[in-house]
Order: sequence, then C-alpha cells, then structure tokens
Amino acid sequence: MSAQVVTTWSLEQTDLDGLRQAKPPAEPVDLVRVDVPSPEFSRFLYTAVGGDWHWTDRLGWNHQRWSEWLERPGVETWVLYSRGTPAGYVELEAQPNDQVEITCFGLLPGFVGRGLGGHMLHEAGVRAWNLAQRWPQLEPTKRVWVHTCSLDGPSALANYKARGFEVFRVEEETIEVADTPIGPWPGARA
Repeated sequence: MSAQVVTTWSLEQTDLDGLRQAKPPAEPVDLVRVDVPSPEFSRFLYTAVGGDWHWTDRLGWNHQRWSEWLERPGVETWVLYSRGTPAGYVELEAQPNDQVEITCFGLLPGFVGRGLGGHMLHEAGVRAWNLAQRWPQLEPTKRVWVHTCSLDGPSALANYKARGFEVFRVEEETIEVADTPIGPWPGARA
C-alpha cells in the first residue's frame, strides 16, 4: 500500500438533450439488461472491469449484501456484449430527487481501446434518462450523474465530457492504494 493524492471529478447532465452520441463501434455489440439480479455475475463484472483501476469498495461485500444492493427498485445492471462475450458493463442507481447515478462503468481489459466505451456510455445515458419507464414507482429522471477519479482509466474523464457530462465538483484526497491492482488478475490490462 502507498499513499496517493487522488482527484475525483463529479459530472452531471441535467437534460437528455445534452447527451451526445459517439462514433458507432466497428464491431457488433449489444447492451443487454441483467433482468435477474445475480450477485455472482455482478461481483465478476466489478472485479473484471474495476480490478486494474483499484475498485475496492465492494470487495468485502458478502452474497447477501450484493443481493440487497441489486434487488432495490431502480438499480439496473447493463452488460455490453461483443459476439456473445461480456465486454463491459454499467450499473445505474435511482436516487432521491429523481436522480440517477451511474455507479459503475467500464470495459473488461481485452476490450479497451476498441472504440466501445463512448458508444456504451451514450447507451447507458439513454437508459439512465428513461429509467422510470421500467420502474413505474419512479418519477422521470431530472439529473444523471457520475464520478471518476485519477485512478480510473486514462480516457474516462474525456469520455464523460465527450458525451455531454459537465464537471460540477472536483475533490482531492490522500488515500492508501494497493501497489498491485487486484484483478481479474495482476497485470490483466497489460
């Protein structure tokens, strides 16, 4: 472990019209909703996508905690598939005051750099804005927000901005960071 200064950018959209499309991917992909909450699958996605970017907040969650998180109204997991293989995922969470947070977003290491992230983020934004259509107890979305940090992929902040998200807060803090990323195995993104 080593202490590092980490910058966190919080970004938002307050109007669906602000969401900008990306260049279509060069390969066929599908963004599919996980209709049956699966703690095992969600943990796999979390570690496979976030391991090299030091995503650690949920590593201590047990099966019950994962289930409780995933089964809440307005929480959705969407998986990007490339020819039947999971390539990335996004997790949406309905929040008070008709807001939706993109709580997790990213690609598996083998799919980074293939022009998929911008497309997936646009499609995730569309689904965040129309979340209430799938959850009748929710009011229409008024704000979609996300945060990224200096530990995330080098294209993350630029991708959010290119899709029309605007920074509304920047914070810096010193935190302990593992010297070796956690997975899906050390060096997976190399």
